[in-house]
Amino acid sequence: MFNLLWGVLFVIVNFAFFLLCYRLFGKSGMYAWVGIATVIANIQVAKTIAMPFDIVMTLGNTMYVTLYMTSDLLNEKYGRAEARKAVWFGFFTLLMTTVIMQMVLVFKPQETDIAQSSLETIFGLMPRLALGSLTAYFISQFLDVRLYSWIRKYYSTSSQLWIRSNGSTMISSFVDTLIFCTIAFAGLYDWNVWLEILLTTYLAKFLLTAVSTPILYIARTFTFAEEGSPSSVQKKD
Repeated sequence: MFNLLWGVLFVIVNFAFFLLCYRLFGKSGMYAWVGIATVIANIQVAKTIAMPFDIVMTLGNTMYVTLYMTSDLLNEKYGRAEARKAVWFGFFTLLMTTVIMQMVLVFKPQETDIAQSSLETIFGLMPRLALGSLTAYFISQFLDVRLYSWIRKYYSTSSQLWIRSNGSTMISSFVDTLIFCTIAFAGLYDWNVWLEILLTTYLAKFLLTAVSTPILYIARTFTFAEEGSPSSVQKKD
């Protein structure tokens, strides 16, 4: 029960920092958020926790959902081109971090070094996990951008933001989870265990996506003098 209650607070803090980053730094803050979130999410995923009903899950889902929130917010207020640019930036950040940290691990540590084993635990992921993460991110994030723009053609009013955001994110996050679990875990676990990992991971993202909807409505109301009025920057595809 502690993990569940602490998890609720954890989600609130994550979303609060997301809003604060946008409020303080505007569109530039969202690019910075993408760069930070892609790295943090892939560090957090190394930690597993137990939730009620004996559900075992990894961390990182909350931070990963904020990546979809970021692309949806950029798409909503600045257009699809800005959302795509943010996805490319996140992919570059993740790729760069993976390559550089793998090179760091190759250095022979000094005899009294205390960091090597910890770094190996966090960053010494198998190439299969790294490939799964990069592939899932690349495909699912671009899919989210495209789906959001497509759904907006049919549900374009201000009050229908929840349809655009939830529709695109819930579909693309399932694709993300399916790709990652297939590349990273298929063949390593039997079918039942693999399916449990897939379903519990997606369920967490599904619920977090629904919970994040009010946060997007709040963020959309933020205006910045240097960007002009919301109507002047919206829908620049």
